[in-house]
Amino acid sequence: MANKEERIAGIIRKSISEIITIELKNPHLGFVTIPEVKVSKDFSYAKVYVSFMFENEIEEGMKVLEKSKGFIRSGLAKRLDTRRCPELVFILDESFKKEARITELLNKDKEK
Repeated sequence: MANKEERIAGIIRKSISEIITIELKNPHLGFVTIPEVKVSKDFSYAKVYVSFMFENEIEEGMKVLEKSKGFIRSGLAKRLDTRRCPELVFILDESFKKEARITELLNKDKEK
């Protein structure tokens, strides 16, 4: 069952990335990446983790994604072969910030 969840999550991640970059034409979105998607056991919800290239794009980008959620979900429904299209929940992924901070602290420690 876990393999099916991973497969569906991968398909959702790839499809949403294509929809955002190709079909969603909003100049306020900026450069967005989707590093991870987590799907619920019954495939009714999908947590879509998003990250932005620049700090000043985050607030406006999240607003654009929330407003475009219906458009993205309808495009996703056309690409999935499941009975139901999952409800999308966009979550800001801050793992890159945490990784950079840890690397910075480790480098500081090495210098001492």
